[in-house]
Amino acid sequence: MTAGPEISATVGIIAGGGVLPFSVAEALRARGIAPFIFAVRGFCDPVRVTQFPHHWVALGQVGRLTRLIRSEGCRDIVFLGGMVRPALSDVRLDWGTVRAIPAIAAALRGGDDHLLSGVSRIFERYGFRVVGIGDVAPELLMPEGSLTRRVPDADALADIAKGRDLLRALGPFDVGQAVVVIDGHVVAVEDIEGTDALLARVERLREEKRIRAKTGRGVLVKTPKTSQDLRFDLPTLGPRTIDGIVAAGLAGIGTVAGHSLVAEADVMTAKADQAGLFVTGLPL
Repeated sequence: MTAGPEISATVGIIAGGGVLPFSVAEALRARGIAPFIFAVRGFCDPVRVTQFPHHWVALGQVGRLTRLIRSEGCRDIVFLGGMVRPALSDVRLDWGTVRAIPAIAAALRGGDDHLLSGVSRIFERYGFRVVGIGDVAPELLMPEGSLTRRVPDADALADIAKGRDLLRALGPFDVGQAVVVIDGHVVAVEDIEGTDALLARVERLREEKRIRAKTGRGVLVKTPKTSQDLRFDLPTLGPRTIDGIVAAGLAGIGTVAGHSLVAEADVMTAKADQAGLFVTGLPL
């Protein structure tokens, strides 16, 4: 990987849901960089955010958010955590948002990649630099090879290869980043509900006897979408992913090294080892 940009002394984290914003904040602190969290109401964890300096913002408060980012001396900002795509009627209209409505409306027309790239351009016009996790916390990127004691066998590797082929083909359509393949059969593809819902769907299919393969076979494959802006929405796995894989009766997960994120890696790996699963980083 090429060297990333020199990061400013304080990094602004625009935080949605999940553990990833806090994993990045902790990684920044460990490197001597001050994180400042701009927590999005209704998404960011109100308990965990208290461990860091933060401000609360409502979804769509562009003017307030940009003022707060400047006031805290953040040149670099990173978007982290899950958020449901809003309807324009749900966006809080301060003056900064009103000025940005044409750009916001354009960003909402299209897939998630289009939305995220459009939002980043809005903040770049205000003079901020939008960076990715690879720039601010590269230690959270998935390494190549298995994190777990178990490694994928020949059958699992064949399933992984088929899953990667499918995701490459779907990439231009901006559909999803994950697929479940069992014994060469594609049984489920990620949709707007995300990976947790994908795994829950596989669990339900097993319960309904729609999947007849034995438990402990099959893989979850996660890869970035074709031509994806790697600053945003990288495939992410963590302890909850392992819970879903166990419930779905799969053998493990394969995800692209250097282009996927691992939240709470120690906890995730311990859970996977306890369950006898593999977690492996794939070469690009």
